[in-house]
Parts: sequence; C-alpha cells; structure tokens
Amino acid sequence: MRIAVTGSIATDHLMTFPGRFADQLVAEQLHTVSLSFLVDTLNVRRGGVGANICFGMGQLGTKPVLVGAAGADFGEYRAWLDRHGVDTGSVRISEVLHTARFVCTTDADHNQIGSFYTGAMSEARLIELKSVADRVGGLDLVLIGADDPEAMLRHTEECRSRGIPFAADFSQQIARMSGDEIRILLDGATYLFSNEYEKGLIENKTGWNDGEILDRVGHRVTTLGSRGVRIERTGEDPIEVGCAEETAKVDPTGVGDAFRAGFLSGLSWGVGLERAAQIGCMLATLVIETLGTQEYTLRRAHFMERFAKAYGDEAAAEVHKYL
Repeated sequence: MRIAVTGSIATDHLMTFPGRFADQLVAEQLHTVSLSFLVDTLNVRRGGVGANICFGMGQLGTKPVLVGAAGADFGEYRAWLDRHGVDTGSVRISEVLHTARFVCTTDADHNQIGSFYTGAMSEARLIELKSVADRVGGLDLVLIGADDPEAMLRHTEECRSRGIPFAADFSQQIARMSGDEIRILLDGATYLFSNEYEKGLIENKTGWNDGEILDRVGHRVTTLGSRGVRIERTGEDPIEVGCAEETAKVDPTGVGDAFRAGFLSGLSWGVGLERAAQIGCMLATLVIETLGTQEYTLRRAHFMERFAKAYGDEAAAEVHKYL
C-alpha cells in the first residue's frame, strides 16, 4: 500500500535564558521594548507533522512519501529523513523562502517568548498530487495533515476528483478553520483523525453531531491521551485500544504524530484496525519516553518484546513478520 503524507515540515530552535523575563521589563517602557537575552543553550529539533509521521513510518519500514514544502536549507534535514526510510522526492523546495521554523526562548520561570515563521510552508499549495502519484506509480491513501490551509483544501479536493482515498487530520490548524472549511476537509474522508478536544471542536464548528460526521467518513479515529484510542464506524461497535505502559513521561510532543505513523503502517501491511491501533499506541509510547519528536530509536526486538507484553503473543506474532 503506497501512502503519501502531506503536512508541515519545520524545525524548532529552542533556547533557555537563565534569568527571568519579568526582571528585564520596565512597566513604564512596555510600549517601546528593546531587549536581547544571552541564552545558555540551543536545541535544534526536527519537526513538522508531515515529517514526524513519515519518520515514524520510515522506522517501521513502510517507505512513506512526504509531500510538503521546504526551503533551500532543507538539505541536512532531507538527508536525515532519507536515511530513515522516507521518500522525500515530492518535497517542493522554495527558491526564496526558508523552511518553516519555531524559535522560542524559555526563562527560569518557564515563561516563553516564541515566534513561528511559516516560510516555505505557504508553497505547499502549489504541489499537485497527480505528479506525486505519477512519480511513485500511484497512491492508495493520502493523509492530509496540518499544513498551509490552502494546500489542505487543494489536496482534499484533488483526492476527491481523482478518486484517491484520503485521511483528514486537521490537528493544529483546526483552531483557525471555519466550520465550512472543516466540512469540506472531512466530507468523504476514509479516516478522520483527532484527539478528544478536537473531536468536540469539530462537532461545534461544523454543527454536525457525532452520528452525522460518521455518516460522512469511513472511520473516526479519536486519540484519548493516556486511555489510548477509539475507532468508530457507522453500524459497528467501537474498537478501543489501550496504551502500552511507558517507562517514563519525558515529552508528549509528537505523540499523536507517532500514533498516526504506526496506525498507517498497520494499514499499509494490511492488518486489522485493532492491530493497526496497537502498533500506533506502541510507537507513541516510544516517543513520550524521548525528548524530541524524531529522536527515538526503534529496535525491533525491543519493540516486539514490549508489544507482546502490552497486547499479547498472538498480536505480536502477527506484527513480527512485517518488521
């Protein structure tokens, strides 16, 4: 099964200031602030939902196709993804804009000052999925993740017009989308991904209740935080899968992306929905134990040992042959 993942490609530049921002602010001069902070550390982390999902799928060996836009500074990041099993041949490289990035400084009180530069992400709307499909010999599923809003709409409409199954995954962009846009993006989706809060927000903004949304999508996949995931289909009992036990909760960033990577890999292998959700939950557990969204290592024997402990030997035997 050939799966393309559209979504943001970005880097996070995270710095720490050993003092307190509040000590540097003069109440009478807030209308003309001019400050510079000497920071102690700088961590540059690879991110973006499209790249995060593809990295996880690459770790599982399913060779995803990343579809998004980046800048000329993407070379090192591209090499990293290529080494980890991601097809980056359909990433558009902007001639004038840098790769999207989040720049954030955190002080001793955990207050933050940050900026997000969208950069080349805005050019994702210029990517045609037909050219992607032609290059790789066809697409069986396209996940439409958080990206430039115009790109999300274009990719959704193109999937409909060309008869390509698609998965709707609004995540961070849902806050800025109108009800009309959300209706367009989810109607006819084979899969609709969200967390519990986003689920309620989708229903509130569209004016459709849970049943009405289920009538418009094939499967509704809702992540439930520490309680795992629920998969719903019209006329079927819901499937609920719990999380594998984690050794530590280090950083929740990217956990949802890792679940999607595991779930989509399971679909690619042709295992059932329950098994696909278990793979997603196991991969998400590895991410929550690691600082950074793409810093975990998937060691096959270790993965299968923990998978068997969480979901049983029969489930592990079915998954093992694909790893």
